[in-house]
Amino acid sequence: MPSTLIVGATRGLGRELALYYADSLSHRVYATSRSSDVPTGLGHSNISWIPNIDLSKSSCGQDLATALRGKTVDSCIITAGYFATEDFGNANWDDEVKMYTLSSVAPVFVVQELVKASILTQGGKVVLVSSESGSITLRHEQEGGGNFGHHGSKAALNMVAKQLSFDLKDRGIAVVSVHPSFMRTEMTKGVGFDQFWDAGGALDPKDAARLLADWVEKDFSLEQSGTYWAPRGTRDIGNWDAVMGKSTAKEGPVQLPW
Repeated sequence: MPSTLIVGATRGLGRELALYYADSLSHRVYATSRSSDVPTGLGHSNISWIPNIDLSKSSCGQDLATALRGKTVDSCIITAGYFATEDFGNANWDDEVKMYTLSSVAPVFVVQELVKASILTQGGKVVLVSSESGSITLRHEQEGGGNFGHHGSKAALNMVAKQLSFDLKDRGIAVVSVHPSFMRTEMTKGVGFDQFWDAGGALDPKDAARLLADWVEKDFSLEQSGTYWAPRGTRDIGNWDAVMGKSTAKEGPVQLPW
């Protein structure tokens, strides 16, 4: 039975990925939770919960490797993150540190410990959930400034994915960063982005999870390692037409510019 590790699986995209991999793809799923409590409503014979994995702690990688000792995983998908909005003149230090830590610092320590412990081995896949907001090319004046920590931490995550791809190439482990699509989650609602859900084509996390998982399992390979993708396409990337041109818009997987 194939096995998949979902880091950050208690809600939103992570939750739906865990359920999709366990149900529709019949994988053995290892799903992490920051707290000691197993989430309600997620009991499944194919899901094994790993509590107390906190990506804000420097020990997160070692904690996870210890919990998975003796096991192997074919794919690791890191979905954990944090989103706080900012305007110029009102940037928040603690919020920015938290965004960078969860998005672009912790994944390095998680991946390196999984590899060192031979949990993630030859032929494995690492998927780092980023956002189109991490593309410097796609930023446009019509969007304006602000949201420094959100955009910056995702751009940093993309660089982490690129660097890891070099480190892991000889081991046959593929690494990619992805924009999983604009979603109707508590995270986007909590920062007021629910006002854009309809116009922006926001997906239910269940649909986004299916699109991402199917792309990872069917299309993603070592040939795409070190690249940046949107499995859904350009439908929900607000600046795409203005920056890249309407003629380049498409449905289905598209490689994003850095």
